[in-house]
Amino acid sequence: MHVLDATDRRILTVLDADPRATVQAIAYRLGLARGTVHTRLDKLQTSGALRANSLRLDPPALGWPLRARITAEANQEELEGMIADLELIPEITECFAVSGPSDLAIEIVARDADDVYRVTQEIMKCRGVIRTSTAIMLRGLIARRQHQLL
Repeated sequence: MHVLDATDRRILTVLDADPRATVQAIAYRLGLARGTVHTRLDKLQTSGALRANSLRLDPPALGWPLRARITAEANQEELEGMIADLELIPEITECFAVSGPSDLAIEIVARDADDVYRVTQEIMKCRGVIRTSTAIMLRGLIARRQHQLL
């Protein structure tokens, strides 16, 4: 685990506000040398504190207006095969192993309620999935955020 210092936090704050900021732009904004910013970013990426760059996609704007959280009970002996099967379902955006009565929490996107049903049926076909429960997300109240962790 990488321990963040004040400089790391400042760099990450700039990237959180502008994920496409260049090393030069970050250095200029923060009054740091480009080499310092570049070295810090390398260390943050190597440690896993900073993930690889990705686009911030808005599923509804791409034709996926519904989101649902599916919990699944799984046969633990088939976990690796099940995860491999789940990775083949493009509508799955995240999957977590969880504690409690379910084994997995799976987030999906869908075009409509019938599509949620179809994706849920695809999940049920995966090796090791015993049963599922689905909750459709009605409205976003707090968007995904991480700046407050800095």
